[in-house]
Amino acid sequence: MSRMLNPTFCRRVLLMLTISELDRPSVPMLMKTLGWPRRTVQDVIKALAGMGVEVSFIEDGVRHNDGYYQVSDWGSVNQQWVALHREQLQQALL
Repeated sequence: MSRMLNPTFCRRVLLMLTISELDRPSVPMLMKTLGWPRRTVQDVIKALAGMGVEVSFIEDGVRHNDGYYQVSDWGSVNQQWVALHREQLQQALL
């Protein structure tokens, strides 16, 4: 991939892929896996709806913040393309 990739797009699709690959991905787990600050993870999750992506928070605990995220619809984003180009997408964020 020789074109410059938009870092905002890269961050969003990498988060979607990570949510899809992890078992019960919570914000702390996503922070650890991606190496991003809490606010970045939360802001990117919130922004995904603007891309036509459906991300659900599944409550799974006693407190109302206990739970994990699940991508239920990738919208117009091709999940296989994202997985295939993971390295290039990560490089765009450096």
